[in-house]
Amino acid sequence: MTVQAERRIKVAVQKSGRLTDNSLHLMETCGLIYSRGRDQLICFGENMPVDVLLVRDDDIPELVAEGICDLGIVGMNVFREKTSDEMDLAPVMELDFGRCRLSIAVPRGFEYRGAQSLAGLRIATSYPRILGQWLESQGVQADVVTLSGAVEIAPRLGRADVICDLVSTGSTLLANELEEAEVIFDSKAALISRGGEPAEGWPARLASRMRGVLSVRESKYIMLHAPRAALAEIRRLLPGSESPTVMPLEGRDDKVAVHAVCRENVFWETLEGLKAAGASSMLVLPVEKMLA
Repeated sequence: MTVQAERRIKVAVQKSGRLTDNSLHLMETCGLIYSRGRDQLICFGENMPVDVLLVRDDDIPELVAEGICDLGIVGMNVFREKTSDEMDLAPVMELDFGRCRLSIAVPRGFEYRGAQSLAGLRIATSYPRILGQWLESQGVQADVVTLSGAVEIAPRLGRADVICDLVSTGSTLLANELEEAEVIFDSKAALISRGGEPAEGWPARLASRMRGVLSVRESKYIMLHAPRAALAEIRRLLPGSESPTVMPLEGRDDKVAVHAVCRENVFWETLEGLKAAGASSMLVLPVEKMLA
C-alpha cells in the first residue's frame, strides 16, 4: 500500500517551546522524512502517512481527545492541567526530555515551613488545577490567582503573595528575587493517545518505534575478545547487559568473541576493568535504534 493510499494520521507537537526540537528529532529518529515551509504549521510526511501538526501545547490534549490528532507529544504538566475526567486520554509512554518541575516559590526572606505556610495567601499560577488538587491534598485553603503568563512577577506587582510555576534551572526565580520552596509535581514529555495504548496501524507502529529509540538512547554495542576462563567475570562487568553473544575465534580455542548491547553508559573505567579481566580488542559503538 502506498503512502498516498493509507489513512494519514496526525501527531500534535508543541509549535514553539522547550519540547519542539526534541519532539521533531524523535519523529525523525523514528524514520519520518517530512517537508515544511518556514511559516507552515503542518509537517507533511513524505515517506509515511504521518503528518505533524505544530500547535499550542495547551491545545494538544483537546486535539487528541476530539480525534483531530491521533497522537500528541506534550508535557505531563500540561496533560494533568488540561485533561478533564470526561476525556478518554492516557499517556502511552513518558519520554526522556522536557524535564521540569512545578514548584511553590516564595519571596526572599519568606519563612516557608511546609504547605501550611500558604494558608490564606494568594498564590499566582498558570496551573490552577494541579495546584488546587495539591492544596486540597494538604488540607490548605488559599486564594489561587490564575495567570496566563509572567507568573514570576506577580508578587512584585502586588497580585500575589507567592507563586506556583514551572522551574527548570531556577534562573528566572533568582532574577525576580524568588526562592524555590517545594516541588509539587515533577514533569517530563509524554506520548498521549485516546483510550491508552494504540493497538494497530501507524499509531501503534510509531509508539513501537519510539520505544525502540528510547530503549537505546544511552546504550552502546561492545565487541571484544576474551579468554574463555574469564567469561563469567567479563559478563559481570558489562553494564546493563543481558546475555551477550559468544562466538568462537578462528584458530583459537582459548579465546572467544563477545558482543553485547549495554543499556547503560560505558565509561573508561568500564573498559579498564574489562581489560584487567583479560579482554582485548575492545570496540564500543553507539546504538541508534533497536526493535525488540
